[in-house]
Amino acid sequence: MVGPNGEQVGIVRIEDALRLAQEADLDLVEVAPQARPPVCKLMDFGKFKYESAQKARESRRNQQLTVIKEQKLRPKIDQHDYETKKGHVSRFLSAGNKVKVTIMFRGREQSRPELGFRLLQKLADDVSELGYVESSPKQDGRNMIMVLAPHKNAKAKQKPAREPVES
Repeated sequence: MVGPNGEQVGIVRIEDALRLAQEADLDLVEVAPQARPPVCKLMDFGKFKYESAQKARESRRNQQLTVIKEQKLRPKIDQHDYETKKGHVSRFLSAGNKVKVTIMFRGREQSRPELGFRLLQKLADDVSELGYVESSPKQDGRNMIMVLAPHKNAKAKQKPAREPVES
């Protein structure tokens, strides 16, 4: 048995342990049932449950939700359209989101997957300062897919929002 302050009480009969718990106005909680003899502890179980719920809530608050944005391209994309799509990918990566880039092949374009591969490589090189290739380009039926992820310190590099100037 373990006491309320973490001190070792020793091997105690169940009746004596229950009496000690009742005298201290605490609960007798079995913490290691598989041990021989089983280990019990004197504690305020309601307080223990409350504190563990608070820790769980705090850990959930510190977690970051990963969002995957998608950008679709075609192999015969025009330069201006490519720059626009690249701008969207850059914006997503700088916001800390992952980006799934999909190249859609239609008709005879399916016989030239290297065009799509080169386009994805070019895009990865163009946004390399904001993110890295998490999943290399893979052919998936009529589509070729690549996933870009932001660098670990992408959020830290972002400039803080401007504060209003008081006059």
